[in-house]
Amino acid sequence: MAELTTLESKLGEVVGLAMAAQEATQKVMKLPELEEELAQKLERMNEEAAEAERRGTELAGSFEGKKTAILEEARETKSKAKEMLSTYLDDESDALDGFEFLTMAEAGEVGHWSVLETLNQRARDAAIGEYVEWGLPIQERHLEDVKQASEQLASEKNPSEPA
Repeated sequence: MAELTTLESKLGEVVGLAMAAQEATQKVMKLPELEEELAQKLERMNEEAAEAERRGTELAGSFEGKKTAILEEARETKSKAKEMLSTYLDDESDALDGFEFLTMAEAGEVGHWSVLETLNQRARDAAIGEYVEWGLPIQERHLEDVKQASEQLASEKNPSEPA
């Protein structure tokens, strides 16, 4: 398999996190106590994650002879994220637990997209620049949305009630 540069490897991780985000939003949509407004936000996030995966996969194909290796990196990252998801959310989890997990996951995605952006400042790959310019603001919005949802769900809980 082709050896990846740091930039190409980070692209794979970003694509893998987009893959994992789709599974995470689907799982959180099935948790108890999920309000319709929050379910709609999750659906939009899911669609945007699918678009990030699609665009990232297409971009990976532009690296001569490296698409397979980049997508293998993506699958490894997705696998690690999926393991974290299954560890964090169990049969006792509710919507608040789900949004707390998504807050951590989205923070990680923002971090990865930001690193990709920083790496590309030196690489100056126009296609990666366009991808980051499109995707980073979406990830930042996702982070803000899930953080607000977590706070909203927490405000509805009785802090004196047993967990």
